Amino acid sequence: LKIAFNNVFGYYLEVRNAHKDKVPSEWIRKQTLTQAERYITEELKELETQILTAKEQAQSLEASAFAALVAACVTELKPLMANARAMGTMDMLASHAETAGDLGYTRPRMHAELGLSISEGRHPVIERQLPLGETYVANDVKLDPETRQILMVTGPNMSGKSALLRQTALISLMAQAGSFVPAKHADLGILDRIFTRVGASDNISSGESTFMVEMNETAAILNNLTARSLVLLDEIGRGTSTYDGVSIAWAIAEHLHQAQDLRPLTLFATHYHELNDMSGRFPRIVNVNVSVKELKGKIVFLRKLAPGGSNHSFGIHVAQLAGMPRPLIRRAEEVLKVLESARGEASQASSEPQSQAPATRHIAPHEEGLQMSFFQLDDPALESIRDQILEVDIDHLTPMQALMKLHDIKSTLTGTKSKP
Repeated sequence: LKIAFNNVFGYYLEVRNAHKDKVPSEWIRKQTLTQAERYITEELKELETQILTAKEQAQSLEASAFAALVAACVTELKPLMANARAMGTMDMLASHAETAGDLGYTRPRMHAELGLSISEGRHPVIERQLPLGETYVANDVKLDPETRQILMVTGPNMSGKSALLRQTALISLMAQAGSFVPAKHADLGILDRIFTRVGASDNISSGESTFMVEMNETAAILNNLTARSLVLLDEIGRGTSTYDGVSIAWAIAEHLHQAQDLRPLTLFATHYHELNDMSGRFPRIVNVNVSVKELKGKIVFLRKLAPGGSNHSFGIHVAQLAGMPRPLIRRAEEVLKVLESARGEASQASSEPQSQAPATRHIAPHEEGLQMSFFQLDDPALESIRDQILEVDIDHLTPMQALMKLHDIKSTLTGTKSKP
């Protein structure tokens, strides 16, 4: 016997067929099921009415109590809002204090002058996402409108140029929001705008290419500059041809420098090494680079900002780190040597028409295919597979072990990790 409820009968009594002979005669049968029968009684219907009435009364009382509470709050709205704001402020300050204490943040010095000086600054997000035991490489950034208005930042891919730009903006923003900052020391002038042109994306819905989006955003920056602006430009001009990109990037940097009434503080990250020449022509442009060290044909990212410009992007090294097939890497190195050699010859040649031919004419066809095969075991993935096969003891290998080994080889080729 059990009591249940549905929207058709309301509350009812359900009795299994094995016990239906014990049902009192005054019970009213409402439904017959395969294994049971359902009944109602006058007493049960009276209880149902009381329960439903009580529920309606409870809902009515709740609505009345809520309306009374709202009416009481309306009369005390100003002090309630003031308390809410105070609690929000306390929560914010407590969060800032806890973060500053736990992560070693320092109190920035704010002033009304133009310029900023950050000693051993760190990116507040990236440093929290580093693997256990790895420390964030802190960097110094100094900008002033008189001698160091524009820092021309060069360096290889993955060296940390974009992180440097972002951390400078975040430290400035955190300081003006009243927070301690991730730096050993920060001396910051008040900023009224922080402009960023970082990243690459298109706008398909509006029919705008990646380069068009980049130019639109850059134009918006240049048309809204103030003397207290901080401008962060990352890889301006990379969405078009090399010479067009260099020309646009040069003109933008020159425009920022020559705006005598403004002189906005600027971090300009670029792979166009031609822009290093600007420091010799414009007194407030300073070259810096995110340094790397090359050891035995490999590069080590030091992620430390150093004086002077960089003349190498090490793009082929980064492609190698990404796992590109080694024959392709060798071919890229061959093409790079030819292009650099042709460029050097062109710079020494006269302005005769024949010297203007494209440098790619010197690139000879590559006779050796670039497709990865088991006969080209200089590829890291194939070397790993070869080593795995050589280690297998075929005479004592069970079918299950063979399947597991095949799964490991497949994981090596696809770049996925085997499940334990």
